[in-house]
Amino acid sequence: MPSPAEPPPGDTRDLVLLRDLRLIDGTGAAPVPDAALLIEGATVRWAGPAALLPADPAPARRLGLGGRTVCPGFIDTHVHFALPGPAGNPLQGLYELPTYRTLKVLDRLRVTLENGVTTARDLMGLDAGFRQAVAERMIAGPRLLVSVTMLSQRAGHADFTLASGIDGLAVAVSFPETPPSLVGSVDDMRARVRDLVAAGADCVKLATSGGVTSPHDQPDWLGLRPEMIRAAVEEARAYGGLPVAAHAIGRPGIEAAVRSGVTSIEHGYALDDELRAEMVDRGQYLVPTLLETTQDLDPARTSPSAYEKGVRWHRIAQESVARSAAAGVRIAMGTDSGLAVGHGRNLGELALLVDLGGLTPMAAIVSATGDAARLCGVDALTGTLEAGKAADLVVTDVDPLTDIAALGEPSHILAVVKEGRIAVDRAGVLGTGLLPALLG
Repeated sequence: MPSPAEPPPGDTRDLVLLRDLRLIDGTGAAPVPDAALLIEGATVRWAGPAALLPADPAPARRLGLGGRTVCPGFIDTHVHFALPGPAGNPLQGLYELPTYRTLKVLDRLRVTLENGVTTARDLMGLDAGFRQAVAERMIAGPRLLVSVTMLSQRAGHADFTLASGIDGLAVAVSFPETPPSLVGSVDDMRARVRDLVAAGADCVKLATSGGVTSPHDQPDWLGLRPEMIRAAVEEARAYGGLPVAAHAIGRPGIEAAVRSGVTSIEHGYALDDELRAEMVDRGQYLVPTLLETTQDLDPARTSPSAYEKGVRWHRIAQESVARSAAAGVRIAMGTDSGLAVGHGRNLGELALLVDLGGLTPMAAIVSATGDAARLCGVDALTGTLEAGKAADLVVTDVDPLTDIAALGEPSHILAVVKEGRIAVDRAGVLGTGLLPALLG
C-alpha cells in the first residue's frame, strides 16, 4: 500500500522516480505488480502503486525497470567479516599484521554489499572503526552493526587459547583495541559489557553454550552461568538498551539464555517445545544460521573433534528449525558467513528457510528485511521500502516468491542501492548517472 502522506512540493533536483517495477516492500504485504518508488537523496519519499503516485513534485529523473522485482536491501544479522570463510584459514591471522587483515576485510564487505546485503550485524571480529568508515563512505560495505567481540567463560566458546598459550581468537580475529573475550565472574561480566559500550558496540554477543569450532568444549556444555548471563542482559539494558545475542547450540545454553532474557538465540539447534513456547511468550528471536549447517568443516583444515561435532550438530539444526518456525518463534535471517560459508553468498539462506524451515518465500524475505531490522533495532531506518526509510533496495530479474533460491546467485542480483547510491549495477538497469555512486 502507498504511504498515506503525499510528498510536499519543493526542490525536485534530488528526486528520482523508479517506475515499471514489481514491489516487495518487506512488510509481508502482497507484491505490488505495477509500482513506483520515489527516492529523494538517501531516502524513500513515496512507495506504492504507480496509479496512486502523487502528481507533484515532478521528479528530475525517471527510470523504468521493465517490470523487474524490487525488494528492500537485505539484512544479515549474523556475520563474521574478520573470518575468511572456506577461502582461507582463520589461523593464518596469527602470521599477519592487523593492517593486512584489515585490508582483506574490505573485500569481504564489498562483495557482501554487491550481492544484496545492505545491512549486516557482525557478531565478533570488527570494531566500531569499520562501522564509521562504511558510514562515512570511505569504504564500500553494508551498513554495519558490531558486537566487537564475543564473551564466554574460560574453556567456553570464546576461548581459543592454544597449547602454546597463545589466544588464537585475540590474535587471529580481533584487533588490538578489542576488549578481552573471557570473563570469570559476575563482576567481570558487568565490567566487560561496559567496556564494550565504551568501545562502541551496537549489541552484546554471549556464548552461553559450547561450540563446534572451539577447542575446549562441547555444544551441549553450559558456556556461561545463568547469573553471568543475567548480569550481561541487565548491563546492556542499562546502557542504551543494547540487544543481547546468545550463541546457544545445546539445550543447557539455550535454556539459560532464554530465561535470562536475551534478545536472540543464535543457532538454537537443540530447542525443544518448552523453550520454543517461552521464546514466543518473551518475543525472542531465533537466528538459525542454516547456510552454515550445509557446509561441514573441512577435515583437512580443522581438528577431528571439530569436524565430528559439526557433522552431528548440523544435522540436529536442520531437523529442528521447522518445529521452531511452526511454534511461532520469530525468525531473523543470519548466515554465520566467514566460518564455513564464503562471503557474498548470504541470500542462499532464504531458500533454506523455505526448504528446511517451512517458511513461505514471503516470510523468508520478511525474516531478512522487516523482522531482521526489528531484531537489530534499526527498523525506523531500514528493512522496508516505505516513506521515510533509507533507500536501500535490490533489483532482481527473478520472482523470489516462485524461485527464491535464485536470489542466492549473484547473477540474479542486477543492482543494489544503499541510501540512494548505487553499490553495483551489473546489468545497467539503473542507467549511467541516474544515481550517484556509493563512494565519494
